[in-house]
Amino acid sequence: MTVAPWPLVPSLLALAAMAAVIVAAGVRLTRVADSLAERTGLGDAIGGALLLGAVTSLPGIVTTVTGALGGDPGFGLANPVGGVAVQTVWLAVADLVYRRANLEHAAASLENLMQALILVALLAVPVIAYATPGLVLGWIHPVTALIPLAYGYGLYLLRQMRKAPMWQAVRTPATEDDDDQEPASDEPLRRLWLKLAALGAVVGFAGWVIGRAGLGVIAGSGLPSGLVGFTLTTAITSLPELVVLVTAVRMGALTLGVGNIIGGNVFDSLMIAMADVFYLQGPVYRDAGDQSLVLLGGTMLMITVLAGGLVVRDRKGVGFEGVAIPSIYVGTVALVLVTG
Repeated sequence: MTVAPWPLVPSLLALAAMAAVIVAAGVRLTRVADSLAERTGLGDAIGGALLLGAVTSLPGIVTTVTGALGGDPGFGLANPVGGVAVQTVWLAVADLVYRRANLEHAAASLENLMQALILVALLAVPVIAYATPGLVLGWIHPVTALIPLAYGYGLYLLRQMRKAPMWQAVRTPATEDDDDQEPASDEPLRRLWLKLAALGAVVGFAGWVIGRAGLGVIAGSGLPSGLVGFTLTTAITSLPELVVLVTAVRMGALTLGVGNIIGGNVFDSLMIAMADVFYLQGPVYRDAGDQSLVLLGGTMLMITVLAGGLVVRDRKGVGFEGVAIPSIYVGTVALVLVTG
């Protein structure tokens, strides 16, 4: 389904306006989801994956679907991959905000490490699809079905791990417990869920506007669609994750904040499947172009470095991952520009 793109200037103005809307909603999302994570017994790491990960990903979901339905496979696929990449960079930003210790050290969590490993596995699925473009089931690549299946099984493993952990991070003076943070809201649970739904509707609408505006920027500027999706639109749709992360760190909810980023990234991998489903001309991997493989490879490298940071746990300041992750992101974008 092809719709006429918006003009360039209105598209840029719409992106700026939706960035403001998303930032405002993201502050409220932090408080509501933090209370729900504690009140429902999900725990901060899994709560970050299910609640914050899902709701703060809504702008990206709608943007991805809008791009795929608009007939732009590169834009549709680059949005979820770029979301994972940009949100991982946000951790380096949070490292600058949290000065007491290295963030990955202080927020040590087996669940967060496991989610990073699950994410690498999920990002490997599109690589397999790229290597087998001739496999088609209707208009969808068959391996797309592995993404939601692996995601669901990953959540099951996280739940089992929380019930009976076999490993745990060594506590140090810099390790923070989210149990020490301010108490959860005593607001009725039903009202909290309604607030979460309302905020989700707001950021979901913002995602549609961002998707249409992103297609307008591509048409008006002539920039590669994959590059716009990997950088501009995902930087805006990922603002809730940045706001939630910085706010959670300032609240002392470190595991929730890091879990929001990694859990949101895992949730964003589901959008890759959505891009394939809503791109009706055939498998999205077949038509997205080789640049999307560069984006996938760079993003997988960033997640691997993050997992290494969670294991090594530098004690002070910005660790090696805080330098390597932004560097890999910039290098990936530069490589796409050079090869494009």
